[in-house]
Amino acid sequence: MPISETLRPIVPLIIGLAIGGVGVKLFQDSMPGPVGSPEERAALLEVRLKAAENRVASLEGSDANGRRRSDRTFKDGLRNIGEDIREGRAVSPDDIFRATQPIMRDLAPLFDRMRLRNEEKLIESRVGEYARKYDLSPAQQESLKKWFSDKSVENAERYNDLVLQDGTRLQDVMKFTMDSRPDEGLDGFMEKTLSGENLTSYTTERMAERSRNVQSDADARVERLNSIVTLDDSQRDKIFGIAARDSKDYDPAMGIEGAGGGAISQTNGADSQEAMLSVLRPEQRETYQAEQTRRMEEARKDAASYGLTLPPDWDMLDESGF
Repeated sequence: MPISETLRPIVPLIIGLAIGGVGVKLFQDSMPGPVGSPEERAALLEVRLKAAENRVASLEGSDANGRRRSDRTFKDGLRNIGEDIREGRAVSPDDIFRATQPIMRDLAPLFDRMRLRNEEKLIESRVGEYARKYDLSPAQQESLKKWFSDKSVENAERYNDLVLQDGTRLQDVMKFTMDSRPDEGLDGFMEKTLSGENLTSYTTERMAERSRNVQSDADARVERLNSIVTLDDSQRDKIFGIAARDSKDYDPAMGIEGAGGGAISQTNGADSQEAMLSVLRPEQRETYQAEQTRRMEEARKDAASYGLTLPPDWDMLDESGF
């Protein structure tokens, strides 16, 4: 049975958490580019893999009986889930997520090191781009590099706090990932760093980039809704305005307006859903809500095919917002 769009990102995420695939991927990304002969590269990989294995072993530790603490709790959690599935008892994605938390707690330092190694390259690339475009001095480049590094650490700490704390749901992690903005606050930093033509150039380019993002997101959301209820021209304009205002990149300075020059109404979060429904005619609302119900039922059936049960408050987490 094909995996629904709702469950598609969930299955690999759970599997990745369960077998440490996230750490493996980060480790692979942290490897330097090809240097020397194939034999040298193979030897380097073997050494680093061995070091990672040793680090994992030291982190797992042992209990009073000499058994590996993380291995025991992790395996016991998965074993209990397997038994529940075989016995026909309800198992949710959150149950699997919670079963992975013990080993994730122990491996967090290792994953953090791998993440930092990978992000160093991204930061250097971004700083190099800005240095070229806005004529940054060496001191400004160092300041920008520090800003990106501090932001990376801040986001990682927030992510770890969320993932490792008791009571966190899988959909909380997914929502955090979707809403996370690695460059949040960058504009304020650059406004203090740049001046004159460089500042004007940066401000203009950033506003144009964000405006394109807003319009692209809003157009996509309008088309998705139109494919369900068939909007008329007036509705398309109003829905575009609501979607644009709800975009993470929206700024009133963009001057994006609805049809006829009407200002976009203020919306945020769940308010955008209510605003959208208010634009639809009664029969369109019924069609839309019926489609939402159908999608949820499809997600439940797909989950059941894996022996999983979605919790009653499961959020569809549609990036389109509506």
